Amino acid sequence: MQSRNSRLNNSALRGAVDLAAVKAAGEAAQKAEQARAERARQAEAGGAPAAAPAYPLVLDVTEETFEAEVVQRSAEVPVVVDFWAEWCGPCKQLSPILERLAEEYAGRIVLAKIDVDANQLIAQQFGIQGIPAVMAVVAGQLVPLFQGAENEANVRKIIDQLIAVAEQRFGITGVPVDPAAEGDERAATAPRVAADPALEAAHDALDRGDLGGAVQAYQNVLADRPGHIEAKLGLAQAQLLRRVESLDPQAVRAEAAADPKDVQAQLRAADLDLVGGHVEDAFGRLVATVAKTFGEDRDTVRVRLLELFEVIGADDPRVIASRAALARVLF
Repeated sequence: MQSRNSRLNNSALRGAVDLAAVKAAGEAAQKAEQARAERARQAEAGGAPAAAPAYPLVLDVTEETFEAEVVQRSAEVPVVVDFWAEWCGPCKQLSPILERLAEEYAGRIVLAKIDVDANQLIAQQFGIQGIPAVMAVVAGQLVPLFQGAENEANVRKIIDQLIAVAEQRFGITGVPVDPAAEGDERAATAPRVAADPALEAAHDALDRGDLGGAVQAYQNVLADRPGHIEAKLGLAQAQLLRRVESLDPQAVRAEAAADPKDVQAQLRAADLDLVGGHVEDAFGRLVATVAKTFGEDRDTVRVRLLELFEVIGADDPRVIASRAALARVLF
């Protein structure tokens, strides 16, 4: 299993799957809690107002600065990422709205602007197919927000939801300016998301490495709410980690190479591929196995592939491409 610190590396840009994606960002939450405690202590001691954020609220980001300015900073504050280009008319309408809101939210978010012409690698690795496109990074995790121009009212709602989830789920609040000092009352009244005890129990089990308990806990959530996206993702990840925890990677890969038609060997190898961040290899292996098999074997491989799609996420370009490849070999 990847360590929690792995979520703060460049995994979003390396194509590796973050298998702890549904777990709380422990270090980020602890850092945020320490910051809140320090502000409370200062307030009790002398009523000192909250300090203004020590980082810029709007910044231009490049491929060289992305990890430090976006991924690492996302452990302290939600980072909204604006993909734009000089020639893009809708971008010129949206970007000023995002910049104005970043200033208005006064440290509860940071806006990172990425010129897709100058930073094509980032745009490609994020699967940007049209601009403007707006995403967020929270505790090292990518959160798609919207694509295309939006009016200010809708953007404000989306950012409110992002802040609420970042605060409740990850304990990340940024460094908001004191509302009384700045006249910004909305920073003190941002909506909060109520905690879900059943889901938190599942996350806690995953945190402890109790994979069997995590599987059962996520299944309990889904029994009541079959369409719960976060529980489906958590279940798929917990099941994957449970399957690979006792595998011998060298032996598994040798077996898979020796017999491409050995369904169980290919399933085990695909799991290891995914855990190792070789997403396309995992998907390609199973699509090829579907093409070589029939009947129950084929259905077994197809179902496992769909489960691995859940781990990565339906909107990921690699999932979309592999769904198309699967359809071609099935039909």
